Amino acid sequence: MRCGDDLVLVDCGSGARNLGGFLHGGPPRAFDLFFTHTHLDHICGLPFFKPAYDERFSINAWAGHFADKQELMDIICRIMSPPIFPVAAKQLKAVTFRNFVGGELIEREGGMNISTVVLNHPGGATGYRFDHAGKSICIITDHEHGVPGIDSALRRFVEGADVMIYDAMFTDDEYPTYVGWGHSTWQKGVELALEAGVRHPVMFHHDPRRSDDALDAIAEAAAARHPGALVAREGMVLTP
Repeated sequence: MRCGDDLVLVDCGSGARNLGGFLHGGPPRAFDLFFTHTHLDHICGLPFFKPAYDERFSINAWAGHFADKQELMDIICRIMSPPIFPVAAKQLKAVTFRNFVGGELIEREGGMNISTVVLNHPGGATGYRFDHAGKSICIITDHEHGVPGIDSALRRFVEGADVMIYDAMFTDDEYPTYVGWGHSTWQKGVELALEAGVRHPVMFHHDPRRSDDALDAIAEAAAARHPGALVAREGMVLTP
């Protein structure tokens, strides 16, 4: 995400390898990396993220979903240790690990305001709202609807956002089979957007088994309920 000269990344999955190569090909710079949570599919790219090893870069890596005294660095050290991975986390020369508590505002330099909200996911997760120059984007994944207190707080959190990227792994018909898995449905995402006045709900975190044709059908159905609704696809770029 770019806001003027400010750069922010959210999560570090398998796509981080290509992104890291792109960023490393440019001038060294400072940026922030926010983790929604530390399940493997959201952190597995960090050991392959080239700028993280180059001390000419400066990367603040943040997480705020821990219910106990765990530290983000401890989690990364666990995946970057034998026999899982041969390079130790101490080689991430550019990275400073930072913890916060979900629901807090993030204090950092730059012109972007960053607020957080607690999500409903096994092991915990954090949603983010980024506000800059009158525009706003919310990233709500991984999240399962159905906890009244969390749902009402989330509705207030995303209210009036220009973009809400939402966990839409299932459909309403599929969901009863997967209660407790920590994911929501595209219908709940559209419903939340309508209730909160979100301009563009973007359906995200698709079931890996979902075909392109099925996603096209979801996109059509979602747009019929909310004219601003979109389905995320590889390479999609969103601009104000």
